[in-house]
Amino acid sequence: MLESRAQPTPMISSLRLTKNASTAQDPTLYRSVVGALQYVLITRPKLSFVVNKVCQFMHCPHEHHWRAVKRILRYLVGIENHGLIIQRNQHKSIIGFSDADWVTNTDDRKSTTGYCIYFGANIVSWFSHNQKVVSRSSTEAEYKSIAVVLAEILWLTSLLQELHIPTKVSKIYSDNLGTIQLAANQIMHFRTKHFELDLHFVWIPYNKCGLSLFIFQHSFK
Repeated sequence: MLESRAQPTPMISSLRLTKNASTAQDPTLYRSVVGALQYVLITRPKLSFVVNKVCQFMHCPHEHHWRAVKRILRYLVGIENHGLIIQRNQHKSIIGFSDADWVTNTDDRKSTTGYCIYFGANIVSWFSHNQKVVSRSSTEAEYKSIAVVLAEILWLTSLLQELHIPTKVSKIYSDNLGTIQLAANQIMHFRTKHFELDLHFVWIPYNKCGLSLFIFQHSFK
């Protein structure tokens, strides 16, 4: 793989991995390579989503799963000199970016939660994992992602307070307008009863503790 041609992206955006769609592959080699990729995430946070996807088929990998893993390896060939930049800065604010991949898993239709958290200009935490239950709408999936990133921000804030490091009011960015409108509206209705705990978990910091939610837009070229 060291002499292979580098790929510009770790995974094709339209790719949908499933449990059984092609010839089975050697599970030992697959598990060894994917297990090594999990250590790469320590310095490659942008691979969290794709590595999470290929990790879901370690029990029974197939040919198209192995092709997805090889594309990740080809992508790593082109970014072997890249890494995280940690620098000193005067900004003490905690900023989180939240996103959700809604029901793209064709096997169980569960959404994927992803986030990254910055302390000042430095990224300090990142995460990509399947949600526990199936979301009925993209707004619900995005709202659950905000609840997850908020829990991590509260933990980081508590940790920094124990270290006597002052922090500013936290901010969370999401690309779904419905989630922000839902956080500002404290009226329960029948469409939100099944994730009521997440609603209150975000409502209280947003309306009483100064938490800020913003819309961010991203594009892929």
